[in-house]
Amino acid sequence: MIDHALFSPLLAKWRADTPACEQVVHLNNAGAALPPQVVTEAMTSYLSEEAALGGYELAAKRAGDIATFYPTLARLIGAKAHQIAFSGSATDSYNRALSAMNFRAGELILTTADDYVSNQIAFLQLQQNQGVKVIRASKQAQGGVDPEEMRRLMLTHKPRLVAVTHVPTSSGLVQDIEEIGRYCRELGIYYLVDACQSAGQLPLDVEAIGCDFLSATFRKYLRGPRGAGFLFVSDRVLAASLSPSFLDLHSAEWVATDAYQPAADARRFELWERNYALVLGATAAADYALEVGIDTIADRVSSLARYTREQLAGLPRARVLDQGSPLCGIVTVHFSGIEPAGLLQQARARGIHTSVGTLAAARLDFGQKGVTWALRISPHYYNTQEEIDLCVATLAEIVG
Repeated sequence: MIDHALFSPLLAKWRADTPACEQVVHLNNAGAALPPQVVTEAMTSYLSEEAALGGYELAAKRAGDIATFYPTLARLIGAKAHQIAFSGSATDSYNRALSAMNFRAGELILTTADDYVSNQIAFLQLQQNQGVKVIRASKQAQGGVDPEEMRRLMLTHKPRLVAVTHVPTSSGLVQDIEEIGRYCRELGIYYLVDACQSAGQLPLDVEAIGCDFLSATFRKYLRGPRGAGFLFVSDRVLAASLSPSFLDLHSAEWVATDAYQPAADARRFELWERNYALVLGATAAADYALEVGIDTIADRVSSLARYTREQLAGLPRARVLDQGSPLCGIVTVHFSGIEPAGLLQQARARGIHTSVGTLAAARLDFGQKGVTWALRISPHYYNTQEEIDLCVATLAEIVG
């Protein structure tokens, strides 16, 4: 475990930059983290100026600032600016990537039992509406999918797309996306990675991952605004002229009466209309994460989560559900004989912010673990051990 005393000056700054830390114990960062002040200020100042000047006029005036979104996000994930697209959410990004594959009946998606619920629903829609086949690699007894099993299934079934969630929303599992990516490159298979829960929490390098698409949101560990996400698009995708199902005057050019040309870069995965205050807030969030340092964030979050699991293990009725190695900042625990909605409400009433995952959001994972719900506790680098102690003590008091 890292020495948290070493973080004292930095921790004081992070918490000073996050005034809400003085009001609540926020351990729901896998849901929506508390933003630093710089994020809020970037958005509110833009909205104030927009109200005074007008939407088109301010967008033109601040075009240079808005454009910094692309190189900033590229730095965050080891990409190039032309490979980045802004979106409304991680799911928005993910669905645009899926639609670009233009699946035909009989083509196959290879995924895992730990993919995010919205992704699983999208796969089932493709299966129902377009005749796409979906195969889920088996889950290991302890942890996520075995990359060697993924390779065997790739060789056997020759999927059009491999789709893997890096960190499932329902547990602290971290899937080996780099090893899977190596096999996708070896076999020439398109590769889509959902980094919704890992962006801002764990280091991401799209070159090392070898993915063709990577989707993420800002409201979680990146500490950005809701309603903002991004999509990485590889040069291979761009060169193959893959584009989402519907384009507009921003993502394509109407070059003749009956012809259009998609944008040459990842902008083909964007739409013209967006909230520029969110773009600037998202950029500020990414800048702040880069300033703190992703390795620093990952080390501290992992350590706080490990401490949380250790403290929860001693509570009556508690069963910590996280499996695998390494584990990340999402901690899941089930309390036998407890009604989850009441537990969540009582904790919130005492200023402790967590969330509850239900069977409908993790049917395969929770089914294997034999539970129908889990309390999700997700610390971030600005949290303290004292806050975790208070959370655990509060839960102990509630469950009796």
